[in-house]
Amino acid sequence: MNWKRGSLLVGAMVIAGPFRELAAQPVAADKQPLAEDVFKNVQVLKGIPVSEFMATMGFFSASVGLNCVYCHVAESLQDWQKFADDVPRKRIARTMIQMVNTINKNNFGGRRVITCYSCHHGNERPKDVPSLAIQYGTPEEDPNEIEIPPQAVNGPSADQILDQFVAAAGGSVRLSALTSLTAKGTYEGYDSYHEKVPFELYAKAPAQIATVIHTQNGDNTTVFDGDRGWVASTNNPVLLLPLAPGEEVDAARLDAQLWFPAQIKQALGQWRSGFPITTIGDSDVQVIQGRGAGNTRIKLYFDQKTGLLMRQLRYSATAVGTNPIQIDYADYRDVHGVKRPFRWIVTWTNGQSTYQVNQFQDGVAIDAQKFRKPAPAVLAPAKAVAR
Repeated sequence: MNWKRGSLLVGAMVIAGPFRELAAQPVAADKQPLAEDVFKNVQVLKGIPVSEFMATMGFFSASVGLNCVYCHVAESLQDWQKFADDVPRKRIARTMIQMVNTINKNNFGGRRVITCYSCHHGNERPKDVPSLAIQYGTPEEDPNEIEIPPQAVNGPSADQILDQFVAAAGGSVRLSALTSLTAKGTYEGYDSYHEKVPFELYAKAPAQIATVIHTQNGDNTTVFDGDRGWVASTNNPVLLLPLAPGEEVDAARLDAQLWFPAQIKQALGQWRSGFPITTIGDSDVQVIQGRGAGNTRIKLYFDQKTGLLMRQLRYSATAVGTNPIQIDYADYRDVHGVKRPFRWIVTWTNGQSTYQVNQFQDGVAIDAQKFRKPAPAVLAPAKAVAR
């Protein structure tokens, strides 16, 4: 249950140079600064918030199947100033953005039908020769690509699938009694150098959540108070970044509400069923779709056998296309009659993070301060060189 789009710092440099001084400052009035206010040398991605800029970098990485250094000199990882070098690949990237924008404007009314991924498809260079192996082979089905066909598949309604989930998770009576929980465990991701570090989670019904990850470089804190949210992270370009309205707020609210699933039907609107049965691993799953208050499209995947939630998939719009953000839930255990996932993995175009819970506590009093706007992140002095 993590709504961050990512904190892959060097990935933010594909089109931009080093951070401006504003990057070390909190943001006034809880409004995200624009990319050109935080990064140097932004030329074609002006006018978008910082979080969208970061997600756009992830879209590029997913499209060409390469990391940030591909578009920069190798010395960039040792000397951030080198990210400002205007190398040929950066100039090509700018040209490609303009080319794709022109194609979409002239042929599709400005809709983002064609993207970097359309041609590159995860490869450094677009392929111009058809693949017979793909044409005559049997490609593995990606459950994320499942959509409702023109003739919707007959099966359980969204209400029925959600009722099965509530029953499987502990039943409406028991779940309705849940008002708060805390969890402690370990976190592993890019911002912890893929080492396990401690994390804590606090949640209060109906939709408040806070997570604190104790990384080597300082605490990374995410907070949602039910209406607004913030990320205070030493690995982000702005040390205290408000969540953007729409997708980020929708994601935070849903992640909070999923800890209290008695009201899951009210968590999203415009519920739809009719998806074909697909598989995640060895499990058959039923898929339904809903939309958040900010119109964010979200799919939920439920194990057909157990009724438990296996995956959440939501979509994030960027300046060049749409990013998927996937959360997989596993290791369900009984906690006082309630089935809780003790592990979840967040996967997005900028990286992957794993949370493993060691201990849950239900019904505990939580200081209201946990759900208030945090202070800007502070880099741990002893670990500053590790950054």
